Amino acid sequence: MSIIKLPLRFEGSLGEKTLYALFDSGASFSCISLEAIENLEKKVKMRHPLEVATAAKGTYLRIEHAIRLDFYYNDIRLSDEFMVIPGLSEEVILGVNTFQKWRIKLDFEHDTVIIDPKVAKAILK
Repeated sequence: MSIIKLPLRFEGSLGEKTLYALFDSGASFSCISLEAIENLEKKVKMRHPLEVATAAKGTYLRIEHAIRLDFYYNDIRLSDEFMVIPGLSEEVILGVNTFQKWRIKLDFEHDTVIIDPKVAKAILK
């Protein structure tokens, strides 16, 4: 597991703000802290909450709310669903489901994020 942490601009129906996003190759889902969504987006209760394993062996987390947000990397607009986690240690964690959706690659040697130019071009149109 490796990580890159960068400031990204996030937009929701209530406003926008810059948050530090952790690009985490060890996380499946993208998550956001309950505190970070204030004045950004309203949380939506999931009909069927998720029970996900955490890094601590035998420890599970129940996720009951999610939101959809747009976010920008180098002026490229992306969007995804974020699981709302009270007390999350980071403002935002971007997980591999988001990487796969947007064909994001991480260059850990240079602490950079690479987005497929074809995806970026399709988004700009």
